[in-house]
Amino acid sequence: MNFTRWSARLPGTQRRAAARTETGGSPAQRGESSVPAARAERLADTPAGGVDELPAREVLDRIPALVALVHGPDHRIAYVNDAYATTFGTRPIGAPAREALPELGEVGLLPLLDQVLRSSKPRTVKSRKAPGGRSYTFTCTPVSLPLGAPVGDTPGGGVLVFAADVTDHAEAAERLRASERSQRETAVTLQRSLLPQELEQPDDLRIAATYQPGGTDAAVGGDWYDVITLGGGRTALVIGDVMGRGVRAAAVMGQLRTAVRAYARLDLPPHEVLQLLDGLAAEIDASQIATCAYAVHDPNEGCLVYASAGHLPILVRDENGTIHRAGEPTGPPLGTGGWLHASGSVPLGPGSTAVLYTDGLVERRSEDIDEGVAALERALAGATGTPQVVCDRLIRALGVTADHDDDVAVMVLQQPSRTGVHADLFRNAALELLGGVEAAPRARAFATGVLASWRFPPELHDLGVLATSELVANSLQHGTPPMRLRLRRTDRRLIIEVTDGDDHLPRRRRAEPADEAGRGIAIVATIASNWGSRRTPGGGKAVWCEFALPRA
Repeated sequence: MNFTRWSARLPGTQRRAAARTETGGSPAQRGESSVPAARAERLADTPAGGVDELPAREVLDRIPALVALVHGPDHRIAYVNDAYATTFGTRPIGAPAREALPELGEVGLLPLLDQVLRSSKPRTVKSRKAPGGRSYTFTCTPVSLPLGAPVGDTPGGGVLVFAADVTDHAEAAERLRASERSQRETAVTLQRSLLPQELEQPDDLRIAATYQPGGTDAAVGGDWYDVITLGGGRTALVIGDVMGRGVRAAAVMGQLRTAVRAYARLDLPPHEVLQLLDGLAAEIDASQIATCAYAVHDPNEGCLVYASAGHLPILVRDENGTIHRAGEPTGPPLGTGGWLHASGSVPLGPGSTAVLYTDGLVERRSEDIDEGVAALERALAGATGTPQVVCDRLIRALGVTADHDDDVAVMVLQQPSRTGVHADLFRNAALELLGGVEAAPRARAFATGVLASWRFPPELHDLGVLATSELVANSLQHGTPPMRLRLRRTDRRLIIEVTDGDDHLPRRRRAEPADEAGRGIAIVATIASNWGSRRTPGGGKAVWCEFALPRA
């Protein structure tokens, strides 16, 4: 057997040969050692002509890697070196590999031997754990055996099996993978704990949301969503995405979500909320930015008022099945600074469904993101059912699987179209407060008649009339025209709201015994379940209170 005929096919041999050519000779010719000290001693009797003149078997017997040579269609053993015999035991020459080399079967190498014989091309399998617990990288190289070679009774094609011990590398890689898995599990746990464990369900909307982390090879991102009840029948809806990965992104996301809930309690317009978030994001971590869409639903207006900081557009399917895409205005992501955000609106009437989502749902490396949004529009057009059903159908339609390469957050909200008995539980009544002092008794008479027609219990009826009287009196004393009284009932609460043209927000204060004024808001706050005030988009303010309805 000529060692030089197949030694060039062993891993690394060609690189070493090239290195000798470039440096002007072998390491031995340069006075250097090409093997560790122990191996150098074993090769001390190497002929002066170098490796090319050394018999192949002598070389193979001495190298520390595991070497076996098999030949023929049933891969009969022609040779195993000392390292192989030391590791797996002595093997009988001439026996078929399936019987005499069971360790190759356990690592799945026998089919590979067939492939090498058929294709005459080398094959390699990396880091396979063999019996005994050590890991090896196996290279199977085709070898042409000359007739008459003393390798068995049948001459013909042979395969050289070369196994390098990579146990240390495999264990280090496994420790690294275990560390990465642990970090990812920590990030996923943190991410999920920072998301709302149970979505708030407003009276007028039905809402569901889904979060799916990326696959095991994808680091957890900073996707989040939230639903915030503002009072007075209004609801804030938020979705965002921190442009980062891992625990740090999840931590930044948690801080932004907490800040959004705090700012939402101020009942500010959407663009003002994003303006506050923009400055905060830069303070939290100037190296990370985030996209965010913040929308407010007011059942009295029949629309979503929203602002966007670099986020993808909200999609709305109306009761006729037509898809509306929220357009401008949109600003740059949070944390970039120097931008004045603005609010826009998109219709959301009875029977409508809206979708807020992060880029993981629609972004693919092989196509433009606009194509992904268009695909989502088509999927939304045909997705019916409850909000949770719609969430699941959109996830499937966009091809999001467990091994998806990015986080995905989707929130679906619906405003039901109510008829019959359900429609009777949702009522509105409004009165323009014209004139002077006579507006107060007119408002009380209006509230008395409306609340009686809604068949409220006497106690709730009287409290509602009292709250109406105090809110109207406060507006007449401190506000400016135009003034309006609105009464609204849902299946869960009675809402009373008075608007006027003055933007000075009332505050609750302690009235002294001798004071003739200053008790109105205090009375409302005492008798109502909740109360609040906000500035209205066109100027002016709204002051409201709520009463929880007794459960049936």
